[in-house]
Amino acid sequence: MTVPRATRPHMPGYGTLPADQGTGLLPWSWAESRLRDSHDYWVATVWPDGRPHLMPVWAVWHDEALWFSSSRGARKVRNLLANPAVTISTDDALNPVVLEGVAKVVRDTVSVRAFVKAANAKYRTDYGTDFLDPDVNATVRVRPRWVFGLDERDFGGSPTRWDFTADRR
Repeated sequence: MTVPRATRPHMPGYGTLPADQGTGLLPWSWAESRLRDSHDYWVATVWPDGRPHLMPVWAVWHDEALWFSSSRGARKVRNLLANPAVTISTDDALNPVVLEGVAKVVRDTVSVRAFVKAANAKYRTDYGTDFLDPDVNATVRVRPRWVFGLDERDFGGSPTRWDFTADRR
């Protein structure tokens, strides 16, 4: 497992403390558990004309990436095929985890089956791999470039940004 470098994010005007004050930098395990355990996620993509597009999805944290599926015709998938830059957040606004990364539509059956198995376990569903026929549905993997999180109990002393190295791309 890759452990990203943690730093205090630049947040002028928010009263953010130095990294060694308050709660201090949060451990990567804190963010990873929220990425794994969140029920719903908000996916932000960009329309071809530059407008933002935001939609909720179910997703799983698997193999150091966030995975979700959607119809190939869905606006979010069409946006990602044109521009793979994406931002995703967990469903807890008080203890948010925000991930920015690059989306890739995955078609290989081994990866699709692993995603379906993880999604079925998490959401107690029984989707078969036919549900993710790559010509009908897109399986999307998002590897993070950076992740941001904070614990609302220490708003000024907990914000943490985790940076991932270029060798993970």
